[in-house]
Amino acid sequence: MMRDDSGMAVQFRPSRSDESPGRELMRELNDLFNTQYPGRVVRAGSMTTPEEMVPPEGIFLVGYEDERPIAIGGLRRLQEGICEIKRMYVVPDARSRGVGRALLTALEETARQLGYERARVDAGLHQKRSRALFEKTGYFQIPKYNNNHIAVYFAEKCL
Repeated sequence: MMRDDSGMAVQFRPSRSDESPGRELMRELNDLFNTQYPGRVVRAGSMTTPEEMVPPEGIFLVGYEDERPIAIGGLRRLQEGICEIKRMYVVPDARSRGVGRALLTALEETARQLGYERARVDAGLHQKRSRALFEKTGYFQIPKYNNNHIAVYFAEKCL
């Protein structure tokens, strides 16, 4: 269990992105992306399958506040020693309270446990808060490492 900046307790549990409640929060995230990036429905950004975000090479976490699912995030293997953190989302009424940072910390800790040495992230133009979080927590920009046409920011962190 982790506490965010407001003292709120958030518990992260392994789950799947294609099962409830992860599926519903993924739908909210996709709806947000489809609004932010017109045309995404026709040409999706980075494709990540549910099977990529399961052990032994990945994970998908759901964050709970008093048994209410409020956040999701996953990671998948990119190559030996390097994972990619994907699909981070915090419900609107839980934002700006440190939940995203707690989620990122939980994903990074899991990545270390899975044997990863580095984590990568990408973000689109409209994901300014995500980019700020990554920069505040030690991610540094690197050259484009994938074909996500929505992403304009690519970064990496040594775990």
